[in-house]
Amino acid sequence: MKVSVLAVAVWGKVAPSHSITAVMITDDQQTIVTGSQEGQICLWDLSSELKISSKEMLFGHTASVTCLAKARE
Repeated sequence: MKVSVLAVAVWGKVAPSHSITAVMITDDQQTIVTGSQEGQICLWDLSSELKISSKEMLFGHTASVTCLAKARE
């Protein structure tokens, strides 16, 4: 069975000033999580129309975020 996936641009027409190094989407497909070379983790809301809006930016890492993983409950 072949599944088609639509491409989504996270930043719209202008790229952000930080470098995205890791991307993860939640199981419910409503939140995208990105890690950056500058050490930030960003949370993005993803609508059913594939519109993305920023939700939160997390600071504190002193190195690049190169991998993201879900934690168990």
